[in-house]
Amino acid sequence: MADAPAENLARTPLYDLHVSLGARMVPFAGYAMPVQYPTGIMAEHRWTRDSAGLFDVSHMGQVLLSGDNADAALETLVPGEIRALQPGRMRYSLLLNETGGTLDDLMITRREQDLYVVVNGACKHDDIAHMRRHLEPKGVTVTYRDDLALLALQGPKAVEALSRLVPGVVNLTFMTAGRFNWEGTPLWVSRSGYTGEDGFEISLPASIATDFARALLDQPEVKPIGLGARDSLRLEAGLPLYGHDLSTEITPVEAGLGFAISKRRKIEGGFLGAEVVLNQILNGTARKRVGLKLEGRQPAREGANVLAGDGQVIGVVTSGGFGPTVDAPIAMAFVDAAHAADGTRLLIDVRGRQLPATVVPMPFVPHRYVRFSSQQA
Repeated sequence: MADAPAENLARTPLYDLHVSLGARMVPFAGYAMPVQYPTGIMAEHRWTRDSAGLFDVSHMGQVLLSGDNADAALETLVPGEIRALQPGRMRYSLLLNETGGTLDDLMITRREQDLYVVVNGACKHDDIAHMRRHLEPKGVTVTYRDDLALLALQGPKAVEALSRLVPGVVNLTFMTAGRFNWEGTPLWVSRSGYTGEDGFEISLPASIATDFARALLDQPEVKPIGLGARDSLRLEAGLPLYGHDLSTEITPVEAGLGFAISKRRKIEGGFLGAEVVLNQILNGTARKRVGLKLEGRQPAREGANVLAGDGQVIGVVTSGGFGPTVDAPIAMAFVDAAHAADGTRLLIDVRGRQLPATVVPMPFVPHRYVRFSSQQA
């Protein structure tokens, strides 16, 4: 049975479907969301790695930016190359504050008449207010599409399952998107996701979300997956979670996200926090986000102190848990740059026990994104 959510929690269009499938519902980003289904987090994680998992991510914010100079205006808030983005192409970027700290990370897609932006659920209303405050005076219209649902289908068999319903998606490659339809209803589909696996995110009218989700779940490759497995999958993929591995106190350079700062922007600047961020690119940072693999079976959780061999606190865990694919406890942490090299031996204080850990490269599990379509192969 599902946990009864508090009355003040919002519900996604798929809430009743989750309950009917036996999901355990928990508060997340102001919504009642499924943390797991009866098979459990470990089984859901492994199913997604081997087949295809369906995630409800309708709590995320879907925002449209329209206007003749929407791309140039958005570049004042993010360090990515937006003006050169071609139709149907996506870019990962970050909203920054005046000190280079991260307000949110987001996905930006160029469409024919607008920019389609997906922001994190927990801070979507702050993000929208921030964009309206800075972009509307520049002639940009910021539209929050709360009439849309968002589904993610992730895993190596996602394309096989989705293409039965929407055949054209086989032509998409990683970080591309396009318009499709299902039984006469328009869909916006991108080949992207948050698990390190191949997969898709599907934006569609909330009114048909349950019917479409049921059609996907009718495919033999697909099972519903909750937040618990979503977290363990993204952790193994080395992907940061806003509010944990990213915050207003953490810059993209400290977080190891320098790839999201385009070459032209490194030269020209012109975005909030540029002075701090560009200085860090040139001169380095005092701390860095690293991956840690722990010895034994006990995981370290967020907030655990990271110690050098002499017992000095040199960092803190921001995400941690057991990696089912790795078959070992893993974590992300911010540590002093002097202790961030791969192979560095450290300790993590877990309730008074000092657990040995080693700095290792991320991702912990290789990404399996599809960069060439079957037609190109």
